[in-house]
Amino acid sequence: MKKPCIEADLVLTLIPLLESTDQEMLLHAGRAIGRICYDNRDLQEELVKVGIITSLVRILTNYAESEPLVHVDLLALCNLADLDTAKEALSKTKVAEQLVKQLRRAENHERLEIVFEVLQALAENDALKVQLVEAGVQEVLSEILLRLQASSQAEDTCIVKAASDLIVSLLLGDRYMQKLFAKGCGIISQNVGICITSKHMQLQTGATGIANFTKNDGNCVRMVQLGVIHQLLDLLEKHVESGDVSVQHAALSALRNLAIPVVNKIQVLEEGVAERIQALLRSEMSPVQFKLLGTLRKLADGQDDAAEILGQDPVLLNRLVQWCNANDDTGVHGEANRLLASILHHNRSQEVVKAIQEAQGVKHLVSMTTSKHAAMQNEALNALAIASAIDLETLEESFKESQLVQSLHKLLQDDNTSPEVIYNSMGLLCSLLNSGDLRQEIEENKIKETIEQLCSHSNANVVKEAVTTLQVLRGETPH
Repeated sequence: MKKPCIEADLVLTLIPLLESTDQEMLLHAGRAIGRICYDNRDLQEELVKVGIITSLVRILTNYAESEPLVHVDLLALCNLADLDTAKEALSKTKVAEQLVKQLRRAENHERLEIVFEVLQALAENDALKVQLVEAGVQEVLSEILLRLQASSQAEDTCIVKAASDLIVSLLLGDRYMQKLFAKGCGIISQNVGICITSKHMQLQTGATGIANFTKNDGNCVRMVQLGVIHQLLDLLEKHVESGDVSVQHAALSALRNLAIPVVNKIQVLEEGVAERIQALLRSEMSPVQFKLLGTLRKLADGQDDAAEILGQDPVLLNRLVQWCNANDDTGVHGEANRLLASILHHNRSQEVVKAIQEAQGVKHLVSMTTSKHAAMQNEALNALAIASAIDLETLEESFKESQLVQSLHKLLQDDNTSPEVIYNSMGLLCSLLNSGDLRQEIEENKIKETIEQLCSHSNANVVKEAVTTLQVLRGETPH
């Protein structure tokens, strides 16, 4: 029956009827257009071109309490909302306000599902996303989630999932995320804890959008003040061995970001978060290990207290050395090395140097100096230089066994070595000269000749450091 109607251009004949003030006429015209155009993209595009969007929004506005008309109208919007042309036309109307009103007054699951389907499609459009947030959709979503969070009914689970998915969509993009966060006073940011601690799996999945809040340092500080970090750890403890991978990924990303601001590091350490993260390292899942190690590294960065706590934990150090030995996962292998380097770099205690030496971690840091990544090379070189300044005597044998002097010489000779790595290599060499045995190795390897050549390097900092290193080699006091 649809084909003859299409061929007879019946749809274009029906369109003017949508301007009627007769509700029965509107209802029948709307149903007829919907049935004829269902699953016909060309006809749907034609409808948008002739201005049906304006008519649909007008009907939704003028007859908001007419259940049959609203139902037909929402079905029509649902069929058209995926079209880019429809989204563009809708962005020029006040449809967001009307849809939020319908979401608030929806009394059954069927109505909620239709409204959510339209909203999810519209949230893909930047202009409409702004309009939805300005219309307060987040407040209604929070009300729905709070109302249904304890329910185990299948229908409620579907609604919770739809609401959670829509929140995640609204949080995509810094502009919208900041608007929803509202300095920690927004309804979504205030209810973060409820999402994370909920027993409802769909609500926990919705909490994955929370990771977006932690992309901003100011937000991170506020979220730690709100106690979110412990709630994230509670969530991870439930999911660390099994469970939803997306929840793990988002919680771990958020946890790592929360550990970056300096003010957070202090509070997090005082609250015992480092110990809880270490306990989670029992997981055998590589992505979990990788992000937890990264979080610990961020905690140690610039914090000698954290470095001292981590550096005197034999269980953690032995686990790190195991990961440094294993090459089956390059991400975890690299992150374990970087955490070891960070602990040494930010530590000021002989006890930590001795603990890492006893755990046989020094040789891995020596290997790290030859990494393919300049950033990792520099981290290792700086860590070893600081450790040498703290307790060279403890490290001397490990340096000899791992052929650190020879590795440094190769770095200095290689034309492809970055200026910063060359500079830091010479800095470490100066520290090693305080050991008689290592000084002898340096002299036997004729490193002095290589450094003399570096005095004519194109990089001014390298030249300056080469001159200083030569003075130390000759036993002169650097100027």
